[in-house]
Amino acid sequence: MLPQLIVSGIAQGILYALVALSMTMVYRATTVINFGHGDLVMGGAFVVYVLVVYLGIPYIPAALLALAVLFAVGVAIQRGLIQWILAGPHLALAMMALAVGYALRGGARVLWGREILPFPRIFPERSYVVGDVVVTADNLIISGVVLALMVLLFVLFYATRAGKLIQAVFQTQRGATLVGINVGAVHGWMWGGGAALGALGGVLLAPITFLYPDMGVWVLVRGFAAMTLGGFGSFHGAVVGGVILGIVELVLGAYVSTAFIDISAYVVVVAVLLLRPDGLFGRQAVARI
Repeated sequence: MLPQLIVSGIAQGILYALVALSMTMVYRATTVINFGHGDLVMGGAFVVYVLVVYLGIPYIPAALLALAVLFAVGVAIQRGLIQWILAGPHLALAMMALAVGYALRGGARVLWGREILPFPRIFPERSYVVGDVVVTADNLIISGVVLALMVLLFVLFYATRAGKLIQAVFQTQRGATLVGINVGAVHGWMWGGGAALGALGGVLLAPITFLYPDMGVWVLVRGFAAMTLGGFGSFHGAVVGGVILGIVELVLGAYVSTAFIDISAYVVVVAVLLLRPDGLFGRQAVARI
């Protein structure tokens, strides 16, 4: 039973890792947690739902369109709202992000109320048995897509000039400006990229779960817990934190109490903040000057 729980937990945790990774991108831009990020994930899920169910567009083109739409939304949020208060206190940035999330959720409620919407079956209904472990096609496809994307992101951030520019902005925005880096443009791209990555989480979640306007809440909690566990600002920490959280949820849910499936994320956040505030791989962010 334990091997099956671990494999299923890894598959689930990879989705959490994707959400945490997309939140980390935004954190790298402003050193502020986007507490409205879960609603961007919800937005991606609903955009692909509209494109596939209402407009009849095939899933893959619809998914790419959803990523483009949420990328534009992320850039618009940064350019239209965030950049005007960027010099203010972090609390103002956090509250603005939270307000944007509530606005997106409210818009979804206006259109769909509190309906729970099923998505058409997209992935093959197959399963593969390896010893005592059953792996579904859903798990393989989603894990493969997310892992491939993570590899590309790590190459982008750690082996390209663009990645070095992003790291420079994260370390000191004033210093980056003095050496000629367009900090505003980097922020816009990071907010857009973070929103698009969040949308990818929604796009991948849509075919395997039900859609409802408040789905972003549990997504945010788990993404934040994974980010906290891995360490704020750490890309590989976000991945490791998400996978660990997925395993912990299922193992504790099976061996201790099913309540842990819902509360493990909260327990992880409390434990990390008490025992290791910087997380597994995090380090203290440089203060803005």
